[in-house]
Amino acid sequence: MKLAARVLGLLPSGTLLVGAGLAVLGLGSYAHLAIAGHVLSKPAMAAMSELWAIVFALGLGLFFPIEQELIRLVAARREVGEGITPVVRRATVLAGLIFAATLIALVAAARPMASALFGGDIALVWTLAAAFLALAVVSVSRGVLAGMGRFNAYGSQLGIDGALRIVLACGLGVAGVRSPAAFGLILTVAPLLSAALTLRPLLQDLHPGPPVTWRVMCQGLGLLIGTMLLAQIVVNVAVINVRLLSPGDTAVVPALLDAMVLARVPLFVFASLQASLLPGLAAAIAAGDQARFRQLLVRGCGIVTVLGVAGGLPAVVLGPWLIRVLFNARPVLSYADFALLAAGTLFYMIAMVLGQAAMSISRHRDQLFAWIAGAIVLTVITLSPGDVTFRVVAAYALSSLTVCLVLAVVLLVRLPKLARAGAPGPAEVMQPAGYTGEPR
Repeated sequence: MKLAARVLGLLPSGTLLVGAGLAVLGLGSYAHLAIAGHVLSKPAMAAMSELWAIVFALGLGLFFPIEQELIRLVAARREVGEGITPVVRRATVLAGLIFAATLIALVAAARPMASALFGGDIALVWTLAAAFLALAVVSVSRGVLAGMGRFNAYGSQLGIDGALRIVLACGLGVAGVRSPAAFGLILTVAPLLSAALTLRPLLQDLHPGPPVTWRVMCQGLGLLIGTMLLAQIVVNVAVINVRLLSPGDTAVVPALLDAMVLARVPLFVFASLQASLLPGLAAAIAAGDQARFRQLLVRGCGIVTVLGVAGGLPAVVLGPWLIRVLFNARPVLSYADFALLAAGTLFYMIAMVLGQAAMSISRHRDQLFAWIAGAIVLTVITLSPGDVTFRVVAAYALSSLTVCLVLAVVLLVRLPKLARAGAPGPAEVMQPAGYTGEPR
């Protein structure tokens, strides 16, 4: 009991509450894919897998930065007692503008996209647009809740989302629905309903405060969107690349998606740490407490390393069997493929912790540079000769490792300079690197 209490004491406040919600969300995601895998035909499941990969590669890359910036800015304002309404209002407008831009792009590319990725099913393009709308909404909702430390409501939203995915997927399965678009719409309905059901605590936190300029919001957010797009591409693009490089093999695409879901089980646990780590890091910098900042950073890296090893070993040993039993996937992946996916997940989680530390000290550009380096490594390995599946999983692992190394160097260089210069004040924490002091 004492050991358990000590371990729990290492976690940032709110981790367990968010973790409970994420556990349900993770279960909902597995149920969603498992039921779809048993109900849909192989070509339909391949199209559904592509939809899933694009939602989490492009969609999260575009909208998750809004959640992250809101967490950072809201946490810093809460630390000094400032109202958050101006930040939330502008973040909402930005989320709407980003969604509008993606919708225009999808309308323009609907038919070629359907032909290349969805087996000609144009309904999946509109399903993708609906999923982007849901991501735009929850990015604002979850950013406010986490930034204000309302982890009970944040965790509840995640849990409701996951529970609805289970209910909706089971309903479609029982009804004998065979449409990949119908299963894809779960990615829209579940998050939107969960956000609506947790709206009240969000509204309670909206109070007037100092204005925030568009330049401050967009400068940091633009860099973060570039970073997160590259990060989500690194972690999700393997499925899309297999489809493009080997379009005739419809068995590999869903099998690889299922394998990645298994290998990334630690990411569900890590996300609970991530949601509570960033507010802690931002608040520590705003308060000038560098000792607490370093402590949180070291603990975060240690925890994700344990998570990566504990979750990766079972995935490697049992993965080939589990994807056949749980997802009805064909045995087309080797133990080496699972090992590379598990290693990539470990490196990815460490990179995300280091990236949040860099973002907390306003090193948005350095974080973006690290992910550009990772994307270059991913591209080179993916386009090299050899087996397609092995290339894409090796690219995932080695590109994530590259990001870890670059960010580690960045923090080793920047943190001593920050200590010598003195910690930034709250106003500086709310401004990205490169801010020129434009008057409000």
